Amino acid sequence: MDPAPHPPQIYRLRTPNSPTSPKICRDLVALLLQVTGHPHHVDTARLLVSEIVTNVNLHTDSLAVRLEVVLRHDRLRVSVYDDAPDADPQQKPGGTCDAYEESGRGLLLLTGLARDWGVRRGGNAYGTPAKQIWFELGGAPGR
Repeated sequence: MDPAPHPPQIYRLRTPNSPTSPKICRDLVALLLQVTGHPHHVDTARLLVSEIVTNVNLHTDSLAVRLEVVLRHDRLRVSVYDDAPDADPQQKPGGTCDAYEESGRGLLLLTGLARDWGVRRGGNAYGTPAKQIWFELGGAPGR
């Protein structure tokens, strides 16, 4: 008989949308991954969280950033919520960017490094319009 699967571990953080939000969110995700036995995902998760939260800070007028991390034994799902449902993530035309540009890599990184990712629009728990950008990492280390 197979042992019962462990329920997912869910962690949430709400932070003001400020220039310090990306560091706070990526450091929290890194710490969670280290202490829960998922160290092989730390670098990739930090990079992707930083990209998504930085985009909220730079491209929306959302007052808050909400982070949700769901850990399962075989995968990690990170969701970042903002209150700007109409602010679509934008990829550089042609899907490429110059190596020296300071922006425009976020969607390329998500596509290249995440197991899966997406955008959802809808209301938040308070009925306010919101957007969720999420990604999953899982499988073998480095993927």
